[in-house]
Amino acid sequence: MGESKNEELSKQGNLKRIYVGTQTFEFLRENDYLYVDKTKEIHKLIHSEKIVFLSRPRRFGKSLLVSTFKNLFSGNKKLFEGLYIYDHWNWDKSYPVIH
Repeated sequence: MGESKNEELSKQGNLKRIYVGTQTFEFLRENDYLYVDKTKEIHKLIHSEKIVFLSRPRRFGKSLLVSTFKNLFSGNKKLFEGLYIYDHWNWDKSYPVIH
């Protein structure tokens, strides 16, 4: 019986690993774990003129979102390679971050 499509892709190295339990953007990106690109939505959120209250239940990625903001505003360009915001952000400017 043949291998499944996922097994074949995994052996070829085309699938990224999923890491459960970490909430830091830099850890996921530096270690090549799966990160679902939400930077387009983050870009829209930053450039909207509305006040936003982020309320999510436990285990819904609040810490990862805050970590992503931290790295974005700190100007960590290298971590965003291949993501939407890489070409849509002014990397010459960084902002102070309290975390």
